[in-house]
Parts: sequence; structure tokens; C-alpha cells
Amino acid sequence: MQIRKIGVISKPRKPEVREIVPPLIEWLRKREIETFIDKETGTIVESTERCLTRNDMPGQVDLLVVLGGDGTLLATARALNRKPVPILAVNLGGLGFLTVITREELYPTLEKVLAGKYRSERRVQIEGEIVRADETLASFLALNDVVLNKGAIARILDFDVLVDGEFVSAYKADGLIVSTPTGSTAYSLAAGGPVTVPTVGAFIITPICAHTLTNRPLVLPDSVKVEVVVRTQREIAYLTVDGQMGIAARSDDIVRVKKACSYVELIQPDEKNYFKILRQKLKWGER
Repeated sequence: MQIRKIGVISKPRKPEVREIVPPLIEWLRKREIETFIDKETGTIVESTERCLTRNDMPGQVDLLVVLGGDGTLLATARALNRKPVPILAVNLGGLGFLTVITREELYPTLEKVLAGKYRSERRVQIEGEIVRADETLASFLALNDVVLNKGAIARILDFDVLVDGEFVSAYKADGLIVSTPTGSTAYSLAAGGPVTVPTVGAFIITPICAHTLTNRPLVLPDSVKVEVVVRTQREIAYLTVDGQMGIAARSDDIVRVKKACSYVELIQPDEKNYFKILRQKLKWGER
């Protein structure tokens, strides 16, 4: 694929953005690449480049360069809205399991991408909806996870889980996570879930602080359809999608999730494989 148009999306509160974006735009201009910036970036960077909303940008470009942390990348992935635009994500945040390209690697990686010599991974997305009394309240796409969690009052929540219409178990827990392999190193990992290689076709169901100790994380093929029925009578559970979209769920609401037909393509540096990233981020093997 020939790349002639590139969109730049950043986390505007990062002071590094003012240092990175202007020379990046100039670098792209010298290579006759038409460049767009998102409106958040446009508020802090003086530029003559065209500003677009994040939702409009994927329909106008061949590549997205994301400057920030995993949260910025997740917001960008949601803005793709099923469009197959590859993402080059540069880590300006903290841990950054998804934004694995460093600031120093930005230009060498871009050179390879423009030359068509790059490696990328297609990451599975979750497609889902929340249903109340046979009416769909909201539909969503997630790259990392879908979480049902408790509100301000610290009471245990009750859920029923069904897979392809078959009852699996009733859960008493602080919450429940349905994760993709990409999201296995996010909230699911913190709740005791397994690290899952992103190319594995799986969903991971992880209870948060389960009241029954035998309710362990469950790995399922991503060909199944999962339903989570809220059974809590007195409390409202909150549905969050990639940690960025919140919906209040009541008793008997149903959250239905399945593998999306779309995917998110992430550009990866050649010199880093998944296990090297795990060693760096999780400090495996260090004493």
C-alpha cells in the first residue's frame, strides 16, 4: 500500500507534543506526504496543516501516527470505526504495552513504513451491545476489554455468564472482565488473568475479586458469543469499554459480546517481538 496521507493524533497534555509534532510535519512535508492533525493537537501546535476530528480522520488518511500512551491508542482505535487504517503508535506515556515504539524509533520506523518494509499485527476487536428489556441501549467496539464493575458502594455484584446460549456459571464478584488477547496485559492481568499472545484466537473472562475462590479466569475460543446477565438487584453495575466509555447497567440487563469482523492493525518494530516487550514491560527475569 502506498502511503500518501498521514494523520497525527496526540495526547495534548503531554509537553513533548509541542517538541515532536512540528518537526514531524516538516519531515513528512519534505517527503511530499499530505499531513492532517487532530483538533486536540491543533489547539497546542501552530500549524497550517488541516485539522480534523478523530472520528473523521480515519476516512481521510492511509496511516495514523499516535503520540501518547495506551489510552490515546485505545481512543484512536475506537475512532477507526472499522476502517482498516494501520496505526503507528509512539509511547509518550508510562508502561505502554500497545505503544511499543519509542520516540527515538519514530523516524526510522516511518522510513520503513513509507518504503513498504514494515511488520504489522492485526489485533482482534470485541463487538458488543448492552440490552435492556429487548431494547439495545448501546453498541460498541473494544480493542482491550469490556468490564462490568461496581459503583461507589462496595457491595458484591452478581452475574450469570452464558456461552453460545449455554449457562456457564453464576459469579459473585466485584466485577467481571471480558478481554481480548491484546487486553490480557491490561485490567485482566491485574485481576489475575493469564497473559495471552495477541495472535491467539481467544476471549478471556476474568472475575474481579471473586467471592468464590473456584471462580477462576476462563479462556474461550473467540468464535463463541458471550452473554453476561446482571443479576444484582440493589446496586448499579457500570459497563466500561476499553476504560473510556461508561454505561450504567441494571438488574436483568444483558451484555452480549462476540468477535468483530473488523480489526486494528498495529505497526511493530522489527527488532521487538512480543516476548521481548513482555520482558521489558513486566521486568521478567530481573532480580
